[in-house]
Amino acid sequence: MIVQVHIHIKPECVDAFRQATIENARNSLREPGIARFDLLEHADDPQRFELVEAYRSEEAMAAHKVTAHYNQWAAAVADMFAEPRTRSRYKSVFPADSDW
Repeated sequence: MIVQVHIHIKPECVDAFRQATIENARNSLREPGIARFDLLEHADDPQRFELVEAYRSEEAMAAHKVTAHYNQWAAAVADMFAEPRTRSRYKSVFPADSDW
């Protein structure tokens, strides 16, 4: 299960959002159910970010939402969004799930 999260941050919050999200990503990669947790910044708009999260199962995705580091991140960035974030969900076609 792959989730892509589309994020638009207030201009005055970009640095704080980046720092908080890097910390969350570092901790997320320690979870056994997460294969990847990427933070991308749009090349032409520093207020726009993407999270690309690859989970080994639906259960791993649910487990991530109850971790202390996720909840700390969510509280820290709650007022930083210029608009609500949106998500797209994908299934891996290539590479095979076993290769993640």
